[in-house]
Amino acid sequence: MDSALSTVALPLALAVVMFGLGLSLTPADFARIGRQPKAVVIALALQLLVLPAIAFGLVLAFGLSPLLAVGMMLLAASPGGTTANLFSHLYRGDVALNISLTAINSVIAVVTLPLVTNLAIGWFDPSDGGTLGLQFGKTLQVFAIVLVPVALGMLVRRSGPAFADRMDKPVRILSAVVLALVIVGTMLAERDDVVDYLQAVGLPALVFCLCSLTIGFLVPRMLGIRRAQAIASAFEIGIHNSTLAIAVAISVLGSVELAVPAAVYGVLMFPVAAVFGWAITRAGTRASERDEPVSAG
Repeated sequence: MDSALSTVALPLALAVVMFGLGLSLTPADFARIGRQPKAVVIALALQLLVLPAIAFGLVLAFGLSPLLAVGMMLLAASPGGTTANLFSHLYRGDVALNISLTAINSVIAVVTLPLVTNLAIGWFDPSDGGTLGLQFGKTLQVFAIVLVPVALGMLVRRSGPAFADRMDKPVRILSAVVLALVIVGTMLAERDDVVDYLQAVGLPALVFCLCSLTIGFLVPRMLGIRRAQAIASAFEIGIHNSTLAIAVAISVLGSVELAVPAAVYGVLMFPVAAVFGWAITRAGTRASERDEPVSAG
């Protein structure tokens, strides 16, 4: 494990990402949840219950090694990433819903991420010494790295909303750059095994991404949720906070191999999400054209 990556780069990278998230949030984003509870509840149920079940099934189906299996479950338990807002905006989703889901997901993840990860560690038993796991002290670390930067960002926005608005785009760009550097750093740290890892987890990660986006869109639509909200749900569920998953794997749990699924997913999810957004937009356009009344003249 690269100590510089785990002790300096990753905490700073995650702080930037989570601070940027906080800059985009206000208390109203949490309050909005009460005004559109059905869409929020459906999306959260998919995120918190269905995604871990899908990841568990894929891990068993592809026969991943114990550490990669736990890494996949850690990825599934990580909340949506801030980039979901951008994709939702590009493909005409309900961005307000994205912001609300990201806000509540980031809070819930403090509980669900350690819970799912510990259950996965107990099931797959990847540690020969019995030291791998999110014990109470490590759970407090997760709490700190998730909520403290978010809270600071929200405080900055409250005291200077104009400054927060000006910083929104630069911080989003910086977050994307940081994610890319984190992924490259993770892969370099495991460069001797990177080809084997890509062969082992590349296809499961791709299938997981496609499943996440698809159920995130289709299930809400089947349950009567508006199209714009279903698009928001799809991107919120399909685009994970890979930086958080990588940081927990390396900085908290002390294993670079655990971070590999999140790093691979971080590479795949952007082009897959872009193609998915194009496909549902094209399908929606065709459906609208079929529904247009035929002119008598």
